[in-house]
Amino acid sequence: MAKKSLIQREKKRQKLEQKYHLIRRSSKKEISKVASLSAKWEIHGKLQSLPRNSAPTRLHRRCFLTGRPRANYRHFGLSGHILREMVQTCLLPGATRSSW
Repeated sequence: MAKKSLIQREKKRQKLEQKYHLIRRSSKKEISKVASLSAKWEIHGKLQSLPRNSAPTRLHRRCFLTGRPRANYRHFGLSGHILREMVQTCLLPGATRSSW
């Protein structure tokens, strides 16, 4: 189980990313449309003035049950060892164990 403070920090980053998503996207479109270098620098300055935690690259995918930050499967939203346990106990319909 991950620390609760780390999980809350990640939720805070998700809220910030959603809040500034449109501003960030429109600024990036403006940069590609503008031809002059000085105007690009001004728009780039606006992007840099946004909070760091509002950048989508700062988000980290976590396990839905345990909050584990590594070995996550996007399709299930679970970490590897939790996914394996759930498949073995037949809690995930359609998922089968491979045997050869």
